[in-house]
Amino acid sequence: MRFTLLIRRTSRRTFIAAALAAGAVLPLGQALAAPFASERITVRTEGSGPDVVLIPGLNSSPRTWASTVAAVPGYRYHLVQVSGFAGQPAGANQEGLVAAPVAAEIARYIQESHLKQPAVIGHSMGGTIGLMLAARHPDSLSRLMVVDMFPYLGMMFAGPGAGPDRVAAVADRVAAARLHEAAVPEQRAKAAGDTIVGMVDNQAMRPVATADVLASDPDVGSRAMRELIVTNLIPELPTIAVPVTVLYIQPKSVPIPAAQFDAAYQGAYAPVKKLTLTRIPDSAHFIMWDQPARFQAEMKTFLDARSR
Repeated sequence: MRFTLLIRRTSRRTFIAAALAAGAVLPLGQALAAPFASERITVRTEGSGPDVVLIPGLNSSPRTWASTVAAVPGYRYHLVQVSGFAGQPAGANQEGLVAAPVAAEIARYIQESHLKQPAVIGHSMGGTIGLMLAARHPDSLSRLMVVDMFPYLGMMFAGPGAGPDRVAAVADRVAAARLHEAAVPEQRAKAAGDTIVGMVDNQAMRPVATADVLASDPDVGSRAMRELIVTNLIPELPTIAVPVTVLYIQPKSVPIPAAQFDAAYQGAYAPVKKLTLTRIPDSAHFIMWDQPARFQAEMKTFLDARSR
């Protein structure tokens, strides 16, 4: 009896000593901090060095960044996976908005993980989420790279000058069409394949993107797409104080003069105070796969600027 009690007391002292030792090494609040948990995102880390948060696009996964992470070492990458995309259960994204609450969750992750204003890079919908972070959670990041995303897709889908009602009607039709395609597996597979052909020039990577799309929840994807079309971030751009780099391409499906397309991007992003806007030629939507050397060079320049 006394022996058992002695063991318990000793174990308790050992635990307290270990906790105190951990507290002496880690900042207060981190020693016994619970791991980050969310029903909207998961995050895994790779590498070591300054923190960089990578956000993939609609119906995509962290596989989007795999080759880039391997080619640009020296950073601790935080790879975000949005619930409902690429096989991850929908969780809290099973209803309502997706991009805006995911942006809030990433801000919470940054805060609770005690990251000191990491750089953020977002592709497509991830770029929209990055803009939301920069505008609505300004203390969360030090700089932002947006990879091929317009700040108001309503202009692209409904035309310049279209009012909110017109944009919403177009967005409703797009979302409904996506759900209709998803109802028939063969039709969904063909639609996904056709879409990816237009978004990825690198034929070796098309199966990766297609697999992510087919493993995504159609309802989450359709609602997220609708949200992206109706969300106008241009009025929020003047509030962004951090440097913003935008890489963009001109889709083959938009056969207008290059100068006209460039002017649309320049006009939309003009309110950003610290802006670097760069057109990437000979690439489709997944620049990191279609022009990997160019993308990695642009990314290194973007990340290196953080230390200057």
